[in-house]
Amino acid sequence: MARDNGSEQFTRPLRRVLVGGLVLLLLAIFMIWRIDSPRVEQLRAALVDRFVPSFNWAMAPVTKAAAMIDDAQSYVRIYEQNQELRRELQQMRAWKEAALQLEQQNARLLDLNQVRLDPELTHVTGLVLADSGSPFRQSVLLNVGLRDGIRDGWATMDGVGLVGRISGVGDQTSRVILLTDSNSRIPVMVQPSGQKAILSGDNSGAPVLEFLEKPDLVRPGDRVVTSGDGSVFPADLLVGEVAQSPDRRLRVRLAADYARLEFLRVLRMRERAVPAEAGTLVTPPLPPTPELPAVQGTAP
Repeated sequence: MARDNGSEQFTRPLRRVLVGGLVLLLLAIFMIWRIDSPRVEQLRAALVDRFVPSFNWAMAPVTKAAAMIDDAQSYVRIYEQNQELRRELQQMRAWKEAALQLEQQNARLLDLNQVRLDPELTHVTGLVLADSGSPFRQSVLLNVGLRDGIRDGWATMDGVGLVGRISGVGDQTSRVILLTDSNSRIPVMVQPSGQKAILSGDNSGAPVLEFLEKPDLVRPGDRVVTSGDGSVFPADLLVGEVAQSPDRRLRVRLAADYARLEFLRVLRMRERAVPAEAGTLVTPPLPPTPELPAVQGTAP
């Protein structure tokens, strides 16, 4: 305890002296820097020339630390810019995908506009909303219905060939039974032989040609179009071309691109006559009978 008291009595006055000397030194420096006099200005310049260059070693850690802080801030800015570029790249990829989809849709619509049809046939273009294809039923849903004048039985085409027929119409939507559906039966004609047949769907990608009168006249690659028999479909609509399956059956390779059905053209067909009574035949209208010129007789 005695030693501690003695050391405290010795260090306390020394601490006071050092603090007082430091305060006086700071006041002197302050006064020197505040006095506006040529001699004091020369003194200040001499002090700066004498002591400031020798303090470069002391300022080196501060300079290095400031440089490290600047580098760290620049790295942070680079990271933020990189993240922003990643977000913009992701948005650009989404825009690119949307642009490609619009380009494909535009190409489909252009294909539809280039299809040449009978001038008397009008059409309604519909967007494919859903594909309900299954092993037992193959159909698609369109966004056109009764409000657009759609009727059951009307033919539908894509940009190249026949796709199917309307089977079921709602107020705003309608269902299209595809040619590949097992319930699909349409009359067709094979060109150039002129052989008529029935195209029967069997839930495969190539429907079967049935009831050919002379199968020997049909060759793979022959063109298949609608025959127009029974007023089921308009005549001369492209269906596809003949192909022979491994089981030696004649099938039709469809011209329509079933893998990318986006837009379909529904053909407005003439209303078919409905029999008023049971047993009445529905026949096409007879051509007008030409009037015969009057024969001038001779007087008796």
